[in-house]
Parts: sequence; structure tokens; C-alpha cells
Amino acid sequence: MPTTNDVVRVAALSDLHYTKSSQGTAQSLFAQIADSADVMVICGDLTDYGLAEEARILAKDLAAVQIPIVGVLGNHDFEAGEEREIARIMSDIGVKTLDGDVWEFRNVGFAGVRGFCGGFGRGMLGPWGEKIIKDFVHETVQEALKLESALARLKTDHRVVLLHYAPVRATVEGEPPEIFPFLGSSRLEEPLTRFDVTVVFHGHAHKGSPEGKTATGIPVYNVSHTVLKANYPDRPPFRLFEVHTDTRPDESVTPIGDRRSWGRRSTDQPPPGKQSASPSTS
Repeated sequence: MPTTNDVVRVAALSDLHYTKSSQGTAQSLFAQIADSADVMVICGDLTDYGLAEEARILAKDLAAVQIPIVGVLGNHDFEAGEEREIARIMSDIGVKTLDGDVWEFRNVGFAGVRGFCGGFGRGMLGPWGEKIIKDFVHETVQEALKLESALARLKTDHRVVLLHYAPVRATVEGEPPEIFPFLGSSRLEEPLTRFDVTVVFHGHAHKGSPEGKTATGIPVYNVSHTVLKANYPDRPPFRLFEVHTDTRPDESVTPIGDRRSWGRRSTDQPPPGKQSASPSTS
């Protein structure tokens, strides 16, 4: 695929849920991504039970990918208390796992945190009552503050945010309403607006909706594997975007190959040389 210095192609996916028996299952997918994109983004739940052994199997499949990979961990990656080892295993093969950290590539800055729960809008849980409730809310606040600090360090014109939990309600619609508070939090939306983020990717809500936006119009994409499978069954389970670095941040994101594209600026045309270089779901 032809490349230009003023376009960065980002392939986003989430919720791989690698197990001890997953080796080789996603190699063709990873090869398609490497052939289509400049950067690969993974929004958490790399593993199924949070085991270092699962991460090593994923690392073997990712090791052949020759484009930069950046991601965050998800709640499944914390299940066994081996999240630091998982991050180290990813780092050993060059994957940049962000936890309040940043990474820059051709005038596009990437900032990422896991995020946390708490609910959305008027239904958002407040720090009132028992200490355990205050501690729960404190975790979400700390994740939002980590994201804010990361965004403040980026000097690029374009800012891409990686989360596992959702920052808006729109992309969890389709899940049972009873579990909305456990799928994300509006507190994660606040730093996005403050720093005029270009685009946000997250996972976690397996039955949610693929697209939404913040109150100020920042595009938010749920790239969970099952969401993309359900909404784009004719495409491989990832989504491809172009970030146009020669335009204003609020006009810079193009989803590639969507039958019904959405965003601040969108197109249905695939990039030159590719019949359908854009993915679908993850």
C-alpha cells in the first residue's frame, strides 16, 4: 500500500483473549494488519485469564509484525495478578504498553490508560458513603488523572487515546443496561475534551456499539473483537483509520472501507492499491 508522510494508518483492535491454546490463531490477522497499517493499536484484554503463559503465546504471534504496536492492558490481563509480567513480555518484543505513558509517531501522539468503571452521565457513581465506594470511585479518578497527565505531555498536533473501558455511553449501547456502570465511566471523557483529542479507541463492551462520540464531537470507536464481528461480518476483525497529519485535528480521522463511515470526516473509498484494506471488527 502506498504511504505518504502526511497520513498515518492506524489499525485498531481489542479483546484478543489469548489462551494457552491460541498460538497461531491470529497470525493471518496480524499479517493483514501489518500489510495495511503503519501502527497497530490493541485496546486491552490481550489474555483471557491474565496469565504470563498466555502472553508468551501471543508474543510469539506478534513477534513477526514489523510495524509498531502500542496498547493498553484490560481487566482480564489483571485477573491473575501477573499484569506487570504481561507488560514486560510485550515490551520484550517491542510492544509499547501504555499506563499513563505516551508514544509519538510522525506527529501523531498516542496516550493510553486502562480506565475503569463507574457509569455515565447522571448515573455516574459518586464518592459518597462507605470507604469501599470511595475507593472504587478513586480508582476511576486516578485513571482519568493519569490520562490527563499523559495528554499534557504530548506535543503533537494529533492525539490518539487508547482505553480499555469506555469513556462514553454511546459505545456500550447494546449491552444489558444493568451492566453499563461496569463498562466505563464519563470521568474518562473529561481529559479528552480538555486536550482536544483527535480520536479514541476502546474495547471491553463485547455487545456494545462500534461508534460514538463525546459531547464535543470527538469520535470514539469500540473495537472489541465481537462488536466488529457482529457489525462487519464480511471483514477481518480490525478497523483501519487514516490520521491526516496535514489537516486540523478536528478534521483528521478517516475510517477506511466502512460501508457506512462515521466520524468528523469520513470516506467510503479504500486506500489506493487495496480493494478493501479496512478492517471491521475486533
